[in-house]
Amino acid sequence: MTDQRAGPGTVCRISVVIPVYNEAQTLPELVNRVKAATFGDLHWEIIVVDDGSTDGTAEVCAALSGQVDRVLRHERNRGKGAALRTGFAAATGEVVIIQDADLEYDPREYPRLLAPILEGRADVVLGSRFQGGGPHRVLLFWHAVGNRFLTLLSNMTTNLNLTDMEVCYKVLHRPVLERLKLKENRFGIEPEMVAKLAAIPDVRIYEVGISYAGRGYESGKKIGWKDGVWAILSILRYAPCLQRLLGRAPAPLHAHAAPESSRRTSA
Repeated sequence: MTDQRAGPGTVCRISVVIPVYNEAQTLPELVNRVKAATFGDLHWEIIVVDDGSTDGTAEVCAALSGQVDRVLRHERNRGKGAALRTGFAAATGEVVIIQDADLEYDPREYPRLLAPILEGRADVVLGSRFQGGGPHRVLLFWHAVGNRFLTLLSNMTTNLNLTDMEVCYKVLHRPVLERLKLKENRFGIEPEMVAKLAAIPDVRIYEVGISYAGRGYESGKKIGWKDGVWAILSILRYAPCLQRLLGRAPAPLHAHAAPESSRRTSA
């Protein structure tokens, strides 16, 4: 099998996948920010997946059809994970960036997030709201505690040393993404993705600090305690040791797996 690692000069197209649910107020500004953040000689592709919105988002998507490359729609709300899978299936880039539509995450971070992949050092890059890197809005203490707990539990099952498993910003080289075989429909997609990444023997995972403009529930934040419980179940369900036992671990990126120590996350 040939080596399918990302390397300098091997990436020419970037796909930005934006799952959307009832984000009519923020989506136009988000699309403007994404378009303003594109850089270099890379070709950029923007894919919006409307996950059965009921607030006029469908009309906003129609108005944006000339500014983005693809607009896809679920007739009923199926969850963030389902929307991401739809977007991933439509994406044509060598690298895929996940971008939420609620303006909590700043597309101006793209150069920082993409650098380890474009330089040939990484196959996957995750942002971290807890590693610094820019300004952070201060709110929702218990939400932050919950994120840290879920990250700790995830790390215990994956043997990674991430600081922010639940972060939106996950950047994946396509050969890695194609091995994940994702199933979760809602927010369980985040721990599922990390667990399945950790199960690939030779994947190179990096983590970089990002800024974060968090919002409260009064502003439309959707994740709640039930999603936290489901995240715990997902962490345990997709633990790499269990997936290997069941024969469901993803295939390696190339024929000769790197030693375990070579794929630790880096800040």
